[in-house]
Amino acid sequence: MINRIQELRKSRKLTQAELAAELEVTRQTVISLEKGKYNASLFLAHRIAEFFDLPIEDVFIFEGGKND
Repeated sequence: MINRIQELRKSRKLTQAELAAELEVTRQTVISLEKGKYNASLFLAHRIAEFFDLPIEDVFIFEGGKND
């Protein structure tokens, strides 16, 4: 799964620390999400999408087959 978090964050001129504070997560979580090393839980994905005022599927793009 890929995501647009970095793109969306930069479009709002937010630092990783500022986004982390808004989402009530650590900066390391934001870094890991942006690098694709961590997939957000459904709860966190919802919070991120809500923060950017977008549907979840516009932030998180699922690429893969049935078993991915």
